[in-house]
Amino acid sequence: MNEGDGSMLFRESETIELKEVVVDEIKKEIIAFANCDGGKLYIGVQDDGTVVGVDDPDGVSLQISNMVRDAIKPDVTMFVHYKTIEENGKEIVAVDIQRGTDRPYYLAKKGMRPEGVYVRQGYSSVPATDTAIRRMIKETDGDRFEAMRSLNQELTFEAAKKEFDLRNVEFGPQQMRTLKLVDQDNLYSNLGLLLSDQCVHTIKVAVFQGTDQTVFKDRREFSGSLLRQMNEVYDFIDFRNQTRATIEKLLRIDVRDYPEIAVREALLNLLVHRDYSFSASAFISIYADRIEFVSIGGLMPGIDLEDIMVGISVCRNQDLANVFYRLHLIEAYGTGMGKIMKAYEGMVEKPVIETTKNAFKIILPNINAKYEKGAESVLPAEPSAHTPVGTPLSAGEEKVLEYARTHGAVTRNEVMGLLEVSISTAARVLKKLVKSNLLKQNGKGRGTNYIPL
Repeated sequence: MNEGDGSMLFRESETIELKEVVVDEIKKEIIAFANCDGGKLYIGVQDDGTVVGVDDPDGVSLQISNMVRDAIKPDVTMFVHYKTIEENGKEIVAVDIQRGTDRPYYLAKKGMRPEGVYVRQGYSSVPATDTAIRRMIKETDGDRFEAMRSLNQELTFEAAKKEFDLRNVEFGPQQMRTLKLVDQDNLYSNLGLLLSDQCVHTIKVAVFQGTDQTVFKDRREFSGSLLRQMNEVYDFIDFRNQTRATIEKLLRIDVRDYPEIAVREALLNLLVHRDYSFSASAFISIYADRIEFVSIGGLMPGIDLEDIMVGISVCRNQDLANVFYRLHLIEAYGTGMGKIMKAYEGMVEKPVIETTKNAFKIILPNINAKYEKGAESVLPAEPSAHTPVGTPLSAGEEKVLEYARTHGAVTRNEVMGLLEVSISTAARVLKKLVKSNLLKQNGKGRGTNYIPL
């Protein structure tokens, strides 16, 4: 490697850094080279290119390799190579750093922040800007927000642990890795950030007096782990979801303003399909006659509204949806819209879905709002085969339910005799009671009976 005049060989540049001895600063130089286009670090050479050499080149290489292993994250060792070369009768250590594949690299103690991430600028290594850090994350982790590494690595998971415990789902280091909250370098992903207590995304809920935004009644912003937001927002809406009693065939029927299942699914949809690369909050507005759920981020490319309505779902946040699935919060991908529509089956007013390029809005009408205006009942006159939970029971259905509770079970033949109806009507009544979670089918074929829940 003797190439004539040594002082010509060693000159600092964008890809060459000279150090007389091993100093702490070397870590920053290595990070900067690994984050940019690679470079060479020569130990035993002064800034002006004068070769002074090192006494123990092997010891120097080992010292640097230990520094690199302990102080730099993610692991950059495979991109750093050491070689002892002789120059002007003196030994120096050449450290060759390649551009790494897991950029940004940073000082473990400082984190993925400008004071921890360095880049090469001219002949020196300088802190990277937030924008540059985000760009590197994007280049490495791809465009999926939830899969990228979180800029904040100081995360806690109190709310998530509580929710996992409640649902009897394990939540340890292994599960966090499987669910993709943590990557192979033991770094938290943005999915980890969303479920952590430090989540920066919020839901704003506003309650209005009438049917427009003229008079405010209440306003809240919910923060923290998405799982905490989910529970608190649901409780906030549920508290305002009033029950109206009506009398039908001498039976008192209680009907809530909004079917609970529709509220739940609309809220889960807002959480799972939101585009978290935008920092704007999601919005829920509660009016006298409707609730509007506005989620940031329009439909995914290649999907339109008709697809959504028939249950086709291209999930923006697949890993988040998977966590919700594991927690039994969602049944399967893409079933939410169908459930919302089903909850309003037989009603005059139907849920409305509106989309723009950057937003997705679900409007749930208030079932009882019609009563306030003295209009006709918005409840189905005849219970259909798929009448949802929350719909009043007919006298016949009450009779079947009462019989099942008294006798411990009821069969289809017993329903036919009890109500003096055909086999298909008996089947329809039982189906409704099962759908309403009042009865449960037990057994198959001839031995089928229905037991009360």
